[in-house]
Amino acid sequence: MTRATGGVFGASPAGHPELPDGARVRVASEQHAVRERTADAGLGSDLLDRTERLVGVPSLSGEEATLADLLEGELRAASHLRVFRIGDNLVARTELGRPERVVLAGHLDTVPGAQGVRREPDRVVGLGAADMKGGLAVLWWLAAVSTAPSVDATFVFYTCEEVSHERSGLEEVYRTRPELLAGDVALLLEPTAAIVEAGCQGVLHLEVVLAGRRAHTARPWTGVNAIHRLAPLLAAISNRPTREVPLDGCTYREALEAVDVSGGIAGNVVPDRVRLSLNHRFAPDRNAEGASEALARELGELIGPEDQLVVRSTAPAARPELSHPALAALVRASGSPARAKLGWTDVARFAGWGTPAANFGPGEPTLAHTAGEWVSRDDLVSTATTLRALLERGWSEVPAPTASPLAASQERGSGEEGLCR
Repeated sequence: MTRATGGVFGASPAGHPELPDGARVRVASEQHAVRERTADAGLGSDLLDRTERLVGVPSLSGEEATLADLLEGELRAASHLRVFRIGDNLVARTELGRPERVVLAGHLDTVPGAQGVRREPDRVVGLGAADMKGGLAVLWWLAAVSTAPSVDATFVFYTCEEVSHERSGLEEVYRTRPELLAGDVALLLEPTAAIVEAGCQGVLHLEVVLAGRRAHTARPWTGVNAIHRLAPLLAAISNRPTREVPLDGCTYREALEAVDVSGGIAGNVVPDRVRLSLNHRFAPDRNAEGASEALARELGELIGPEDQLVVRSTAPAARPELSHPALAALVRASGSPARAKLGWTDVARFAGWGTPAANFGPGEPTLAHTAGEWVSRDDLVSTATTLRALLERGWSEVPAPTASPLAASQERGSGEEGLCR
């Protein structure tokens, strides 16, 4: 029988005409691996180039117009996309009539910090590189190459994520054209080291006001020192057991931290009032009202009828939703177990609009907002190839990788979040 030529079962690889079948397969596999590494190197350079260009454009919250201009020009050059600009927010969509749609989103703004960008062989260093211009570079590349995806895709570049809730560019788009954000599932390209981070914890900002009674510091026994009354409350907060909540295989770990304190009248007066600000991260098994009520019960013995516990602001939690087929496929394709998101992200906003969502993007989350922030080639490539597979094959067709892409990057992780098993 004449053996067909080409591929693993074709002619022996060049230079190895007499190899037995097993060795021939191994050589062909090695050649395939070389081709994949070459392709990854080209993609990695492209993504590093895009990231370097984005980091080089300052885009503090409320000052994203120049960056939006750059990306709008690039997106409008792609004939397969419909592009909308609302303020300095950009939405680019494929409209192929597919039965399913994925929304992929990232924020344009950064926190304040030293500007500048430095390119290194395998990473880009600079303000916003991890949070989240590396993610924007992946979005930009995906928008350019997704000419005929199996699912329709919406690419969202939005403003003012790093500031107050009401300034969010996502909210601006939703108020103006909510249909542009509709989809079966949403993915936020926040820095997660190319590991799926499921849901997010909610946030309560609270203020405790403890009352005392004024007196002269020479005769403190005639008054009540409100600042001294903080001691047992701070001890209770510091020593409280961590509440861990398993949901959908993920473990969420709640936190309560004192973040600011103020009080005092004069150097010779016993203070009659002190204010303590608290930040509480609560698991997605509770809403903000339930978390506030639980905290009031927990601290109730230390807060008297003359004192106050006031909720200043809230942000909702989002459940992990890993049973959704798209999110299950993303976890499978990433090659790593998902983990709980302990911080807050716009996943909660999409969940509030009825769209299951998750976090998945390049960059170590622990580098966000730090000096010397960077994003690696490996994370960029891993995120881009995983998301492209999801778009090209659809979530019913995405297989688990035979080996985790760029496994060293994914195994490193940050250890920040609770693993989902």
